[in-house]
Amino acid sequence: MMFESDVARQARREPGSSMSNGKTILVVEDEADLLDAVCYHLQRDGYVCRRASDGAQALAEITKAVPDAIVLDRMMPRMSGDEVARKLRGDPRTASIPILMLTAKSDEADELVGFAIGADDYVHKPFSVKLLSARVAALLRRKQSEARPADVFTAGPIVLDRQRHEVTVSGAAVQLTAAEFRALAALMSARGRVLDREQMLDATVGAGVAVTQRTIDVHIAALRKKLGEAAGWIQTIRGIGYALRNPPSEAGSV
Repeated sequence: MMFESDVARQARREPGSSMSNGKTILVVEDEADLLDAVCYHLQRDGYVCRRASDGAQALAEITKAVPDAIVLDRMMPRMSGDEVARKLRGDPRTASIPILMLTAKSDEADELVGFAIGADDYVHKPFSVKLLSARVAALLRRKQSEARPADVFTAGPIVLDRQRHEVTVSGAAVQLTAAEFRALAALMSARGRVLDREQMLDATVGAGVAVTQRTIDVHIAALRKKLGEAAGWIQTIRGIGYALRNPPSEAGSV
């Protein structure tokens, strides 16, 4: 079944299912009828649905409470879905939220861009609401299977404990500044995805702080020096930013 205006009208009349599974989905869509319809069907499947009609409102909603997953339209006023995804992936608090992107474009290049900036899955408009709900459920199952205990991240010899604010390399403690710790946490929580310099700045010094992008390069240089033998795990992606990945010389090791 595709979205139609009568579905949206029904969504506004009916509150949806009262049997909640406890999972909260933030739906970000600027078309009011489509937003109503998606939320209606997600609620019928037991989800708690929160709404945002543009990217700026979405970030405000996430600041109030982090959802379990996000259904995010790419083309929106004020702030695009792409920009929202970049900001979420650059913040350790939101980097692991599953994102399902909605798009009217169907070309492969467009999808590749979406995946590069942080989308976990794609649904093309127009779409079946049953398919959308199934994709959301699959993302939540994947997140649960990949969950790590107590905000502890491991990459090779590097272990970061966000709760204890501790970093070790091969068991030896490494003393980092607050900014260096946040930069490393952002890279580790991205799990190999590339973070551009703007994302790294948002995670390290905060969004809207008046500093140049060169600032993050200085923090990364200091971080690499302190990581010593593990410095090679922080890789520069030329012209884009940084990623935490297995160094090429170790790629074949067990």
